[in-house]
Amino acid sequence: MKILLTGGSGFVGSYVAEQLTQAGHTVRALVRPSSDKRTLEKIAGLEFAVGAVEQAATLAPAAQGCEVVVHVAGLVKARNAAEFFAVNEQGTKNLLAAAESAGVRRFVYVSSLAAVGPSLDGKPVPDDAAPNPVTHYGRSKLAGERAVLAAKDRIAVTVIRPPMVYGPRDHETLAFFKSVKNGVLPLLGDGKNTLSMVYGEDCARAITLAALTDTPSGRTYFVEDGSVYVWKEAVTEVERSLGKRAFVRIGLPMFVVQLAAAATQTWGKLSNTAQMLTLDKVQELKQPHWVCSGEGARKELGWTPRVQWHEGVKLAADWYRAQGWL
Repeated sequence: MKILLTGGSGFVGSYVAEQLTQAGHTVRALVRPSSDKRTLEKIAGLEFAVGAVEQAATLAPAAQGCEVVVHVAGLVKARNAAEFFAVNEQGTKNLLAAAESAGVRRFVYVSSLAAVGPSLDGKPVPDDAAPNPVTHYGRSKLAGERAVLAAKDRIAVTVIRPPMVYGPRDHETLAFFKSVKNGVLPLLGDGKNTLSMVYGEDCARAITLAALTDTPSGRTYFVEDGSVYVWKEAVTEVERSLGKRAFVRIGLPMFVVQLAAAATQTWGKLSNTAQMLTLDKVQELKQPHWVCSGEGARKELGWTPRVQWHEGVKLAADWYRAQGWL
């Protein structure tokens, strides 16, 4: 089977590409001319299509001849709200239209817990929870979800919603490891906020199963490793993985984070660059509980996470050091 994959040059997408080809399928990876293809070029049974989801004209030839589309690509930081929506909503609509025109039979959209929002009572959010995103990113991913789910009677669609994803190859959570290496424990407030997490390869396996499993159209699934973590305790595992105890262990007050966000946001505007820490992002950081339940994925996709945080954080640290990232 031939499968069109977006986001294959990224963290989770590269694992999806590996797993699909290992299962005997041909993967056509949609890449920009500027994409880093070094990991993908090592995968046998993979071909490339040059394009981008916001460039609609490039998508029809990319989707031609494919039976399944797996849409992992998306912006996690942007210069403004409009940029989030241009890629995460309109780009998804562009790809969906191309998939339908090409006769693709299944479309898998990788969304985020951010599309549904935090837990208000600290209990893991179920798959059917009413969405209440708190950031531009979350709202743009929800808009993408709604576009996909609106097509469920025309094409089989599945939505996968990961929480925090981490592991080897990830640039985002690398910041936590660097912080500890530099002697600062990355804590906000008292550090008692709770969160769900999923290891990168485990997340990719759920996406792969969604692509290959004939589940009813319109299903949405959270994927998490089965534990709820208290951040203050979780980051001590980073210390263990690095064999180093941070000497600054006091959590930052929210007003300090807001000042830092205002500064980086201003710099982003002046330099015309996307920044991760913005005043909008602070709305996410203020929420104490980012937890979800992956029970639906376990039951309907037959998915089982294999790696817990205490194991995965060591695997990530070892990989970062081996690659010279730390």
